[in-house]
Amino acid sequence: MPAADPASPAAPATPPTAREAAKARRRVDLLAAAARLFAARGFDAVRLEDIGAAVGISGPAIYRHFAGKAAVLTAILDTASQDLLDGGLAAEAQHAPGAETLRALIGFQADFALAQRDVIRVQDRDMSALPDGARTAITRTQRAYIDVWARQLQVVHPHEDRATAVFRAQAVLGLLNSTPRSVRRTAADRAARRATLVAMAWAAATAPGPLPGGD
Repeated sequence: MPAADPASPAAPATPPTAREAAKARRRVDLLAAAARLFAARGFDAVRLEDIGAAVGISGPAIYRHFAGKAAVLTAILDTASQDLLDGGLAAEAQHAPGAETLRALIGFQADFALAQRDVIRVQDRDMSALPDGARTAITRTQRAYIDVWARQLQVVHPHEDRATAVFRAQAVLGLLNSTPRSVRRTAADRAARRATLVAMAWAAATAPGPLPGGD
């Protein structure tokens, strides 16, 4: 039999079965419910039964999707961190370095912050509840995302070193992630505030720092 041509297109992936699709939807629903509950009550105060009840299943049925409550928390923060890194790398690949990519990153993060308020609250309060290995891996992903920002900030501020770029990136991300706490959950309110949030972040990201040798 002749070897497969490596240049030929790969066979299309087999579409998920109805059961697989339903299981994937249930997993997404469980993570969203858990994020809401963790954000409102804190990780320690929420039981698996509470999460199951929020989506209409029993607590033990959650074990079909997750090994336990810590695995649910890990999935929430790991998914969010990887989605941010993937989005940041995509922005970097699709836009010119510097100001253009930075604008795309700010818009991307603003949309995330306005849509994922619960995840941000969980990240801020319950990161320490993660198992050690999961916390290390998620922290690594988050640092890689900050590095994306820092690379673009160094293009915008060529006189600043990497440590300053990382500091500036963390400050801008902190602004974007903290402001939505005061925004109501209506779509109209989010839309009205997004432009202001983006403008504030852009001003912070591009504000001139001290020149080398200055006070």
